[in-house]
Amino acid sequence: MNIRLRRKAREQSSKLNSYPHQCQLYKLPPVEDISLEEFERLAVDRLKLLRDVESAGIKYKRGSGEYNSLLKKASKHMELHREDTTKSLTELYEERRRDHLSHFILRLAYCQSEDLKRWFIAQELDLFRYRLDDLSMAELDSFMKLSDLHYNQISDKEKKAKRSSLEASTFKSTKESIDETTYFKIHFTEALDLVRGRKVYIEMGYAYVPHQELVSIIQGVFRLSLSRHLAITARSLPTLDEDDRLMPMLNNLSHYYVGENYTKQSANRVTPEQVDHLSRESFPLCMRQLHQALRDNHHLKHFGRLQYGLFLKGIGMTLEDALRFWRTEFVKTMDGEKFEKGYSYNIRHSYGKEGKRANYTPYSCLKIIMSNAPGPGDYHGCPFKHTDPDLLRQRLRAYKLQKSAIEEVMELVKGQHYQLACVKYFELTHKVSDPFFLLNHPNQYYDESRRVLKGDDASVKTQKMDLDDTPTQTTFDESETFSDIRDDSLMEMDESSITDEPELCIQ
Repeated sequence: MNIRLRRKAREQSSKLNSYPHQCQLYKLPPVEDISLEEFERLAVDRLKLLRDVESAGIKYKRGSGEYNSLLKKASKHMELHREDTTKSLTELYEERRRDHLSHFILRLAYCQSEDLKRWFIAQELDLFRYRLDDLSMAELDSFMKLSDLHYNQISDKEKKAKRSSLEASTFKSTKESIDETTYFKIHFTEALDLVRGRKVYIEMGYAYVPHQELVSIIQGVFRLSLSRHLAITARSLPTLDEDDRLMPMLNNLSHYYVGENYTKQSANRVTPEQVDHLSRESFPLCMRQLHQALRDNHHLKHFGRLQYGLFLKGIGMTLEDALRFWRTEFVKTMDGEKFEKGYSYNIRHSYGKEGKRANYTPYSCLKIIMSNAPGPGDYHGCPFKHTDPDLLRQRLRAYKLQKSAIEEVMELVKGQHYQLACVKYFELTHKVSDPFFLLNHPNQYYDESRRVLKGDDASVKTQKMDLDDTPTQTTFDESETFSDIRDDSLMEMDESSITDEPELCIQ
């Protein structure tokens, strides 16, 4: 029995040697085989983590107590424990394996454009820094040795000779702290963040970095390594083009939505006569914009009809009401026969009554933001991303927002935090506030608005950063497309729009 236990312990220890530290620079790609189900699950778990990292960084100052508290909660999506915990070696190995695999899976998805690379690098850097800050000095030294990061420690004699300069340059230093601090001599090009912040003493091209600031140096190494490897991954990605299993997943991970997908219609029926009033009270800005354009022009182009029509379906409009709603507007500029031939089929198709009879889901915020940017004469998309800033300000003023409130929203828009700008718009128009409140779907916005206006105490606070509280819907189903929709009005679109159509309902 003892021999068997010792053999098992050696096997566990040997496996853990593959990941000797809870932090890593992700230099070596994984070589094991995994199932498609695990591939998708790991990708989604890491996306949950990175999006929570992004939200925490926007809401709070990095390194603050509130920031660290949110990231500690978010870390449950992909935990990493120390070896001195009650976790077994097998459990520690599995945690580090999941972290390693999920990072490389998202590399494949986020190497495909500069915007995606920028977002991925920013969130991975923040996560990496948070994990490093949580290490003790002994653990940090161990990590540096395992990662081949060797920096020259200055001698006590050199530190004594440069004491006055180190005291003057080291932030909030005292005589005692200088004596207790270990300094490293590093070329200034590796410490640009510290040089920019005037936190280090520089002499003859070298920065004298206190050990407390080594995390910034290591973060720079990680940023450079990740940026370089993303470029290499992007060059290698075309080799996967022939794999019809992985590429659909990778192409949609960048705007993958985790949460309730509103496949089931709301039990509260919405009739065409109610829409004008509801649009003013409870529609998100993207849908309010589409509704106003429909009322003004008595027409919407293809992608606008898809975005708005599926939203109306999700909030409780029946097929019969939808046909009546669209027909009432469209026949103001065309005869009824043209509407029946060119548009009614699409409406029935979106409700699963034509073609392959699939139950299409309303678009999530990420899908609206990341796909099918509007062109001239279009009104779909996200107003916070796709609308000219001056026009957006004008529209917000028309919706009775105060100047200071508008600037709060525009500051988030300027930082490209479009979903958070929508959250701020919701809070300002509904007179509510919750630091953990996030919006991921236009239909979620509508539901929360109705709860607030009805005085439901559970409103807003029910939607936390903990995405595990919502049903996880994985929708990488290539069969769910609009490829067989017949639309006589497709002449309104250019050829590039038509070729994008098969991706319309992949979330």
